[in-house]
Amino acid sequence: MTRLSILDLAPIVSGGDARQALANTLDLARVAEAAGYHRYWLAEHHFTPGVASSAPAVLIGAVAAATSTIRVGSGAVQLGHQTALGVVEQFGTLDALHPGRIDLGLGRSGQRAKEFRAAAEAPPPPPQEARVVDGLLIPKPFSFASIANKSIFTLWAQLLQQPGAESPDFAEQVDDIRAFIAGAYRSAEGLEAHVNPGEGAELELWILGSSGGQSAQVAAERGLPFAANYHVSPSAVLEAVEAYRDAFKPSELHAKPHVMVSADVVVAETEAEAKRIAEPYGLWVRSIRTGEGAIPFPTPEEARAHEWSPEDRELIADRLDTQFVGTPEQVVEKLRILRDVTGADELLVTTITHDHADRVRSAELLGRAWKELS
Repeated sequence: MTRLSILDLAPIVSGGDARQALANTLDLARVAEAAGYHRYWLAEHHFTPGVASSAPAVLIGAVAAATSTIRVGSGAVQLGHQTALGVVEQFGTLDALHPGRIDLGLGRSGQRAKEFRAAAEAPPPPPQEARVVDGLLIPKPFSFASIANKSIFTLWAQLLQQPGAESPDFAEQVDDIRAFIAGAYRSAEGLEAHVNPGEGAELELWILGSSGGQSAQVAAERGLPFAANYHVSPSAVLEAVEAYRDAFKPSELHAKPHVMVSADVVVAETEAEAKRIAEPYGLWVRSIRTGEGAIPFPTPEEARAHEWSPEDRELIADRLDTQFVGTPEQVVEKLRILRDVTGADELLVTTITHDHADRVRSAELLGRAWKELS
């Protein structure tokens, strides 16, 4: 059976706060373990009023302590504003406390300021229309170019780094992390450096990516597993997994490519109920796409009161149209299609609802149905 795992953003909801969001994360992790999910990953986001997972290593430690068997990890550490040494020390400590259960997922999104500047200067991409591939919707691509020049992104980048700091190349950071873990780090001058905790840690290393660009190439060339984001960039998921597989080189740990693909899901006993509790998702995505940062997740009533313009709807169409919402049977079928079309070895689902009980119930229903129907 294809393994099913959970990605959690520790969402803060309208009327809630970070304390409750983090308590909900610990509760959902226990539910996920009992329901048979394989991994429980925590995202890293900053400057978002509606997300409490800004310090994933700290939160991973709390989740691992609250559970006993499920793997716990990052989806993903933003390397653009952290050092390889700092990451290995953090996750080496986690591995020492919870040996054999910690995943280290790495991503380039911490270098987003550079990417936004490049997007603002680049010519617009050629138009692409939505298409359906063997039942899987591949929507038109979304471009951040329209908001790339917002000064808030420059401020965020400045606050996340020491003054004057420049992000190292992503591939170099990944290589340094691997070398520290293996105890093989050497400087350009041939000097050794050793990390404790960290050296010899039983960390499962992953690369996360939203396209067929550098992240997919780095994962492939080093024989690492790759997690592709259908829930973030659904238009590029096939490009991402194809680029990874085409460039893959076998390693000691992986003789062949190993792919995980993510999806946004909301499951309830009836389709109508699932659609009701998923209704705020569009307004939440709009807040991200307009550069506000994710707002506290609204209630269905708050979402229903929003007056949608055609521009608003166009802004979120790709994310809304690729969210899997429905009964357990309906969502399992959509996940099977996603798995089959992408060739995924594992699937990673993320669910956000206003009421925590609805999120718990969604995880329970899907976990049970996946075992029975997949």
